This record gives sequence, structure tokens and C-alpha cells, in this order.
Amino acid sequence: MGHILLLLMLSIPILCLTDGAETEQDFTWHLKKVPQIVSERTFSLDSPTFEAKAKLELSNVCGIECQRRLPVPSLSDLKEFLSYETVFENGTRTLTHVNVLGLAVDAANTTTTTRTSSRRKRQIYGTDSRFSISDKRFMTNFPFSTAVKISTGCSGILISPKHVLTAAHCIHNGKDYIKGSKKLRVGLLKMRSKGEGKKRRGAQRGKRDVSVARDHSERTTELKQRSKGRGRKQKATGRSQKTSDSKPSFQWTRVKSTQIPKGWFEGVTGDVSLDYDYAVLELKRPHKKKYMELGISPTIRKMPGSMIHFSGFDDDRSGQLVYRFCSVSDESSDLFYQYCDAEPGSVGSGVYLRLKEPNKKKWKRKIIAVYSGHQWMDVNGAQQDYNVAVRITPLKYAQICFWIHGNDENCTQG
Repeated sequence: MGHILLLLMLSIPILCLTDGAETEQDFTWHLKKVPQIVSERTFSLDSPTFEAKAKLELSNVCGIECQRRLPVPSLSDLKEFLSYETVFENGTRTLTHVNVLGLAVDAANTTTTTRTSSRRKRQIYGTDSRFSISDKRFMTNFPFSTAVKISTGCSGILISPKHVLTAAHCIHNGKDYIKGSKKLRVGLLKMRSKGEGKKRRGAQRGKRDVSVARDHSERTTELKQRSKGRGRKQKATGRSQKTSDSKPSFQWTRVKSTQIPKGWFEGVTGDVSLDYDYAVLELKRPHKKKYMELGISPTIRKMPGSMIHFSGFDDDRSGQLVYRFCSVSDESSDLFYQYCDAEPGSVGSGVYLRLKEPNKKKWKRKIIAVYSGHQWMDVNGAQQDYNVAVRITPLKYAQICFWIHGNDENCTQG
């Protein structure tokens, strides 16, 4: 029954959740001309120590009211915030200064919409509304197949054949790169196959592969015992159930380089560092999976039912891909404040929604934010908690696109 409900949610537009005055035509991806991020100079820096402690939650973050009072950043500020560090797999590090061209007045829109909602001090709010995706038909197909696991304990999303988008604090705590980020790896979803444990050779076959082979062997024995003495029809049913309920494993790929905006670093942007909590990982080898395209985040009013969606690997559901959706409660120019049920491990997931393509009847999913996690922020002089996502603004779209393509020719519209 759960699979049927999930299929219905993924296959039809959520028009019933929208205001009666809104129509299907209101929810369209409107392509915009975006600013250009241009590399000016690159400097070599000392190699990081990779010894920092991970920072899962931030405190004293500039909240909704605080963000309203912030001045609009100047061009000089934006150039500083959007300059970035690159760390390579051999431990070397560079800093690239950038210039911002063609910046429109609305590219850094500071409009904030507020929707009243009760505040609760949990990452799971009320009834847990998450879905564990265990069926192979869903898990290995788009959009769930775009979710990846980061070796530091976070999630991410495929945004090109060689790039993954995740949260910056999964790699860097604001002061230095965290433990485990030197030999960073990305795990792509795959299903355990019959001969998986036999394909690797000699010393390359580790305990993990042996465990997978043992699990498969035990499962096969169990199925044989259950089907013994029964007809062919029952045996076929057993085989079908085994295929459908297989547990996921990961194909791990090394990260060639990591890029993080300077705006994330402590002391550069001060209270607004959360606005720059995103990073892009370049894989050493390309994958063959379908990835999800980037989109510029619309305002709440232009989202069907104000709904967002994301999938990740929550710590409390080990080995499972977890999907959730919820409506956005509040927004600032750079952040979504919401109460999607989520636990640590899902941080870094790509937040997406589904809108119509211009002049077409097709609906298309695009990434509009990065899930930053459970954060405490100052609201009316008191600390309140939200689950927060970093919106992909025109400037951030331009920067991430530049990181993917290495030039701005493919990044003129978003």
C-alpha cells in the first residue's frame, strides 16, 4: 500500500495542495539570465591538516528577523563570498578569486515570506512522515537513484556525470577540513548481485565483500528451505520477492577535488555563513547514472503546495534510502525554513521540486536547494529550531555551474 501511495505522489502534479486561485500554468520553470562567475587569480595554499571536528549543528545563526535587517551585499562583498577553495585528492589546496559580471538587481533578492508555524525542538516533528525506499523498482530509478552517500556521514546528489552537490559542513567546519575529508569517497546506490563477492581479486576483496557474499548465501539457503516441497509457482514467487526486497549497497568512488565557497569560512561572512553551506565534489571517474539538473529556487508562492522533496541516508535507518516531502514554513533570500522530518545523515541531500517546462506539457524535477540540517537561530531574541535548506539563487547557480563546466558559456541561463 505504501508503494502505491508513493507512486501516486511521484507521478502526478500536486494541484490539490495549491490555493484554489492557482492553476497548473502557474508552476513553470522560468529560465532567467544569470550573472557570470569569472576566475581572476588562483593561489596555492598550505595543505590542510584534515583534523577538524565535524560541526553537525550551528548555533547563534542569523535567523529570519536578523536576515531582514542585513544590508544587501555589495559587489565587493559578493566577490569575496563567492571566491572559493579547491582541495585535491593529494592534499594540495588552492584559493581562486572571482569576479561577478552582469549582476542584476534582483539576483540578490532580499524578500522574505513568513508563515506562522509552531516551533518544536526535534528533527522529527510529530508523526514521522518519512518513507524508506526499499523496493528496487524505485531505488534504482530516477529520482531516487540520484541520491548518494558521502564517506564523512552525509548525503549528496548527482548533478553531472562527474559532480556531486552536498553541504559544505560535511567537509569543512568553518575553520578547517574535517577528519575523513582527505580521502573522501562517494557511494552510489546499487543492488547486491548474486556474484558480487566473487568479482574482486586477492587482497582487494575486503571484509565488506565477504559479508555481502555471506548474506546472499544465507538468504539463498533460507529461500530453498521455504520452497522445498512446493510447486514451481511458489518457487517463482520466492525468487521475485527476493529481487524486490534486496538491500542496497554502494559502489564507492574516490573524489578528485572539492570546492567550497569562501563565504562558508568562519570570519569571512560572520552570521550569514549558513547561506553558503554548499560544496561540489568532482569524482575521479564518471558514473553512468541519470543525474538531476540544477534550477534556480522559486519563491514559496510559485511552488505547488509550497512543497519540497529530498532523499538521503538518515542515521536512524541504517542502510536505507529515506524520502520525505513537506511544505516550506518560511523563507529568506538564501534559506528555506521547514519542518521536513529528517535525521543526521540526510544532511547534504539535494532538495528538489517538479514544475512544468516552458511551452511543454512535461513536468521536470530540478534541484533548488541543499539540505543543511537542524539548526538553531535567533527569532525575536530567542533561539528557535528549524530544519534548514540553502536555496540555489542565481549567483549560486552561476557558481556551481562554473564549477561543473569550468567556463561560463554553459551557464548563461538557469
